[in-house]
Amino acid sequence: MNLVERDLKVIWHPYTQMKTVQPPVPIVRGEGACLFDASGKKYIDAVSSWWVNIHGHSHPYIAQKVAEQLTTLEHVIFAGFTHPAAVELAERLLAILPDNQQKAFYSDNGSTAVEVAIKMCLQYWNNQGNKRTKILAFKNAYHGDTFGAMAVSGRSAFTAAFDSLLFEVEFIDLPAKNNLQDLKSQISGLKSELACFIFEPLVQGSAGMIMYGAEYLNELMAHCRKEGVLLIADEVFTGFGRTGKRFACDHLTEKPDIMCFSKGLTGGTMALGLTTCTGQIFDAFLSDDKLKTLFHGHSFTANPIACSAALASMDLFMDAATPENIERIARAHKRFAERIKHHPKIKTVRQTGTIVAMEWETGDNTSYFSLLRDKLYYYFLDAGIILRPLGNIIYILPPYCITDADLDYIYSKIEQALEEI
Repeated sequence: MNLVERDLKVIWHPYTQMKTVQPPVPIVRGEGACLFDASGKKYIDAVSSWWVNIHGHSHPYIAQKVAEQLTTLEHVIFAGFTHPAAVELAERLLAILPDNQQKAFYSDNGSTAVEVAIKMCLQYWNNQGNKRTKILAFKNAYHGDTFGAMAVSGRSAFTAAFDSLLFEVEFIDLPAKNNLQDLKSQISGLKSELACFIFEPLVQGSAGMIMYGAEYLNELMAHCRKEGVLLIADEVFTGFGRTGKRFACDHLTEKPDIMCFSKGLTGGTMALGLTTCTGQIFDAFLSDDKLKTLFHGHSFTANPIACSAALASMDLFMDAATPENIERIARAHKRFAERIKHHPKIKTVRQTGTIVAMEWETGDNTSYFSLLRDKLYYYFLDAGIILRPLGNIIYILPPYCITDADLDYIYSKIEQALEEI
């Protein structure tokens, strides 16, 4: 029995329950921006394996640091204990975040980093005897798949089975010049009830790489702060260089109260979540009253191996070569976007940093379930490129080590697809 046959007998894959879906591709090795299947076929990982891989697969430096940690300490309970890797990672991350971020809370993935942030905000008000319980979020948002993270995400086919169980959230449009005053009025009308505002800064990833301006987000954040509404920046996707700067919040002048991280945090090596906050948030929990404790923890919180992977990734991220590569990819994306933006099958092209997205004209609906999606996915897979269209939206989001030759190949295959599909 081969690997795929064994897989199909025992594994339930995400998003692949339809009987018409092709079997999974058996990947056995990774190197740089590429993955290799059991037959030796090479695939360019143009989506960074769900946006997590920033330095390339099986990076020798990260592997070395993980191996060293494995021979020293694999795990220790993080309640009443600590370890060097967790302390160093928190220190180094806080040093490059907005200067109001002062404390780090560990969890184990992006959804739980968001759950922690939501609980911090709700209990922040509760600990002060102020029952602010409403949360503000953007329409079409995506913040994760656990219940709290789903609740602050836009309602869709992905949440439909659970909608009656999700807590109420105030959803607003993305800010723009023509609606900013209306959004401010809406927030002011709810200010005594709003605990926090959670947002994906500058790019709504799962919604279709929807991009919006820092200028209008800044103004909205400033208004929220004036009304006493706490600000949560979900940088699980946008963090660690994706938008062209270290963090999407580096494009802003306003500072969030809480920030959420995962995905690129370990360079895509393994799961780790981290939520940072201001000293003001932390102080609301600092008490002799045990009922003011943030009762949240995971068995693998601050796992030393994951922290060591993140520290190694941080070394690579802070190396001078990484911003150079980010800029190189951004320039290449911009040239490509200019080249295809007037193609009759392209509705829009949008780009922020290392993210470029193309919305195709289509005869059916333009949702995630567009019939075009599977045609494009398998077309590129056959060509040795992993691209996972969001409905009729193709996006490229590569590891920073991708070569110019591989980028050019991806661009050429997209242009070829425009003529053939």
